[in-house]
Amino acid sequence: MAMMQISFFSECMKREVTLNALLPLDQPISPGREDVAGKPLKALYLLHGYCGSHTDWISFSRIRELSDRHRIAVFMPAGENRFYLDDEESDMRFGEYVGRELVEFTRRTFPISHERSDTFIGGFSMGGYGAIRNGLHYADRFGRIIALSSAILPYKIANIQPGYHNGIAGYGYYRSVFGDLSSLLGSDKDPEELVRRLKQGNGNMPHIYMACGTEDFLLDVNQRFHRYLKDEGIEHAYKETAGAHTWDFWNDRIGDALEWASGDQAHVTSY
Repeated sequence: MAMMQISFFSECMKREVTLNALLPLDQPISPGREDVAGKPLKALYLLHGYCGSHTDWISFSRIRELSDRHRIAVFMPAGENRFYLDDEESDMRFGEYVGRELVEFTRRTFPISHERSDTFIGGFSMGGYGAIRNGLHYADRFGRIIALSSAILPYKIANIQPGYHNGIAGYGYYRSVFGDLSSLLGSDKDPEELVRRLKQGNGNMPHIYMACGTEDFLLDVNQRFHRYLKDEGIEHAYKETAGAHTWDFWNDRIGDALEWASGDQAHVTSY
């Protein structure tokens, strides 16, 4: 297992960016283990949550073990509390960075598959929203989306007014990240709208895996998006089990999600 920190100049971000990466290339020889030398790796672009960093998944989860087990390269960029969206005022394009530029850079640099079906995006909380939004917005690149405890905030912050604060952040912050909040629903930051656009344009809909704990404060928005997908006839996996907004829950679900992403048919149509 090669574990590395990578820095490169991002045109989208207009500066050098840093990410962590796991590349299961140097696997030890063991009896019964398939020889996969020379085969391209599948790739997962894995996003962290609010107030986190590109070190979170390696520091707090079992992702290194899972990367090795499923032979998936994992790339973990920083989201800097910007919900992996393009910043309209500063012109730092976080969404395009994770949805296009990072995919292109890693494909040029590492022995990973260039196939959409082998390219996944995932995350938790803020990163779960980022995975849904960018997985749908750049659906030509991502075949699967893994969304854990997703902060699908357009449901909650559309049309809020100055003075609003939910105990985590206020109107000014949400306005700076999501833009004009009076037109948030129906924009390219609204997951429901992105699904509609893909359906209307006959685009390739990524397979979606969603999970949220029954004690999670974001359960309501996850249930709402799940109901929307079901009403629209979008096949997806949805798991609602005991758990809160914690690493205990995300560690459990990321293992299940990677079994699903690796093609375990028992998990593909559970919605």
